[in-house]
Amino acid sequence: MNYARELFVVIVNYRTAGLVIDCLKSLAQPGMLPEGARVVVVEAASGDGSAARFAAAIEEYSWQHWLDILPLQTNGGFSYGNNRGIEYLTERYGRAKYIHLLNPDTVAKAGSITALLDFMENNERAGIAGSQLENPDGSDQCSAFRFPSPIAEFEAEIKFGLATRLLDRWRILPRLSNKSTPVDWVCGASLMVRTSLFDEIGHLDEGYFLYHEEVDFCLRAARAGWQCWYVPDSRVIHIAGQSTGVTVRDQRPGRRPTYWFDSRRRYFSKNYGSSYTVTADLCWMAGHLMGVVWRTIRRKPNLDPPYLFRDFVWHALGAHSRPPARLIQALDKSAG
Repeated sequence: MNYARELFVVIVNYRTAGLVIDCLKSLAQPGMLPEGARVVVVEAASGDGSAARFAAAIEEYSWQHWLDILPLQTNGGFSYGNNRGIEYLTERYGRAKYIHLLNPDTVAKAGSITALLDFMENNERAGIAGSQLENPDGSDQCSAFRFPSPIAEFEAEIKFGLATRLLDRWRILPRLSNKSTPVDWVCGASLMVRTSLFDEIGHLDEGYFLYHEEVDFCLRAARAGWQCWYVPDSRVIHIAGQSTGVTVRDQRPGRRPTYWFDSRRRYFSKNYGSSYTVTADLCWMAGHLMGVVWRTIRRKPNLDPPYLFRDFVWHALGAHSRPPARLIQALDKSAG
């Protein structure tokens, strides 16, 4: 198969123009991108002047020879934006051997892109490779995971040390070394994909607006016989939660948006069926309620998003609107 270039990079922006420009500055550093690489910023109808800011930055820093801006008429979500970016680059510049999906709230550290490229070049069955993500203070973020399961849902919510030790083999967070390791899935904040994998299994599922789309993609790749790898030599700073507020550090997050529940439900029902989805939901609820009891006994602060239990139950029932007042009171009482 003929490839016109080695690498395309796709960044989807929604009202994070300042962060995107910082990310682009990191990519513009000497030696960060291979010769001939093209980057596209997909502007997902932010409505805040982001496109004008990008145009000004291109002129100011002379980025015309490697950067394009693709304005969209609608914000269709993470998968939609990335797919449009991939299509745009392919139609305009031919095919690339690899496509790197990079979050807008990231800063690529020296050697992070080439580390992923070198790894992929040396591992032919690796269809996906992901970076070690860092917080701005240099501490590590969770970057590689096991596929979700009912037991993992229970363990993640109970937040009880003995349960975690007993259920360690099912925990969504595996124990990782500082060496490249095959994993179930890697965070989509810095994810490199072999183009031939897209050819085989298709692009990201646009049925997801945000969250779980990379889990779904990695599962599809695994079922097709491809490997997914965590590559800690590639280090990328990730300022999590800047667009959504779902993932934040050192503070209680905001109320979890409807699309998070929709995406979680789509992942389980699409890939495992309705019975498995109900089992996963019940395990989550049981773990959450037991976690509330344990947290109360230990007098620990509540760091859950507001109304989490009531919203989870309501969406598990297939609803997409606020629950009625009577049900709100019952759910809030049961969840503490």
